[in-house]
Amino acid sequence: MAYKTKQREIMMEYLKGMPGRHVTAGDVTEHLRSKGQTIGQATVYRQLEKLVDEGIVGKYMIDGVTPACFEYMGENAHKGETCFHCKCEKCGKLIHLHCEELEGIGEHLYKDHGFVLNPLRTVFYGVCEECAAAM
Repeated sequence: MAYKTKQREIMMEYLKGMPGRHVTAGDVTEHLRSKGQTIGQATVYRQLEKLVDEGIVGKYMIDGVTPACFEYMGENAHKGETCFHCKCEKCGKLIHLHCEELEGIGEHLYKDHGFVLNPLRTVFYGVCEECAAAM
């Protein structure tokens, strides 16, 4: 099935309306279908991959089990910022973490170990505030 311009427009509107939120290909597919578009999840996934290649969308692989998450990046998203992610091992929530304290980790790894850290793809695992409160 050829990817229609209208479907791409609806997808982009959806992604732009979700700044800072992570969505799966399944989420996007459901949204497109709710807007009356007949489209398969594989087609949506391919289009999301194209948007990743274009730098419009970020892709996060958390582990080998969880579906990939996508985030609308836009033209200026995360520029000049260090952005790590936290993944709750209880509820699965993925949280953006902008923290000056963590910037030192990247500096240390490079200075002392010659390793360049990609903070946009770095994920800390633990338990979120809500899940911790429920324990």
